[in-house]
Amino acid sequence: MTQTTASSTLKAHPVTVPAHPVWPEMSPEEKSATKNRIKALLKERNAVLVAHYYTDGDLQELAEETGGCVSDSLEMARFGTQQSADTLVVCGVRFMGETAKILNPEKHILMPDLNATCSLDEGCPADEFTAFCDQHPDHTVVVYANTSAKVKARADWVVTSGIALPIIQHLAECGEKIIWAPDKHLGRYVQKQTGAEMLFWNGSCVVHEEFKSVALERIKRLHPEAAVLVHPESPEEVIDQADVVGSTTTLINAVKEMDNKTFIVATDGGIFHKMKQLAPGKKLIEAPTAGEGATCESCAHCPWMGMNALQNLEQVLLTGNNEIQIDPAIREQAVKSIQKMLDFSSNMKK
Repeated sequence: MTQTTASSTLKAHPVTVPAHPVWPEMSPEEKSATKNRIKALLKERNAVLVAHYYTDGDLQELAEETGGCVSDSLEMARFGTQQSADTLVVCGVRFMGETAKILNPEKHILMPDLNATCSLDEGCPADEFTAFCDQHPDHTVVVYANTSAKVKARADWVVTSGIALPIIQHLAECGEKIIWAPDKHLGRYVQKQTGAEMLFWNGSCVVHEEFKSVALERIKRLHPEAAVLVHPESPEEVIDQADVVGSTTTLINAVKEMDNKTFIVATDGGIFHKMKQLAPGKKLIEAPTAGEGATCESCAHCPWMGMNALQNLEQVLLTGNNEIQIDPAIREQAVKSIQKMLDFSSNMKK
């Protein structure tokens, strides 16, 4: 099958990356008191806390302690639909809050900081993406979850990294030509695995883009016993060195289930909290982001994920501010592409 690409002809949309937030340190007593106040506020508001694996460990622990959810974006989407709570508080980035609102329009969806966005989302403006899709009307439009509600509304399918492969395989077997957005690295990995005919939007994740293949080769020589775990948003030459490629859940399960005692991990450093919980005896090494062509010493943590903290979580529960709102017409279209993914996933499990 002919494989096509448009990413080389599309200029990448500029993204302004904020400095990573630095939150004031709290003493153990202050932290405990803050957590207790948040727990009381969650009960008072009939709210449940949903946190992504890339957020701070304190938030992940709090979500689990209060009957909430810590997961990847696919499970976060599922979890909200199964809750009777009036309010979902989403600790993650904005597209996750928007997805929760699309699937739960009757609920209040709050976020600690509405400015917590994503380089993939920022790099795929809805108007430019719509124009690109309109140029290729014979293609099925598949977008990664890391996109705005407006982009999802233009799509035929939404996927996460955890379910992209089987969905693209299914579409390829049906003979469909695909527009993929926004992450070109994940798109190329999926294309390589499935042979699908795909056009790529020229987007990338600022965290995963920084992993360096030459530096990874060096650290592998220092730890020949280590298994290399790579998220598919990473560059191809990094993916090619992996023992396991997959979503955050896949990588966490690999640490728990594989016999190796040492792992080199190429994804956001927030994932280490859950890995250490589930496999406390394993040695975890951050894949290097420094090296030839690097723009920083260690970029392996999303600055937008870092905008979530105990301090602003407490404030949003006190005030009820930072509520996600979505135009009903946009939601009506976006829910179709998300629901396709959830239905496909349910059928896979059956």
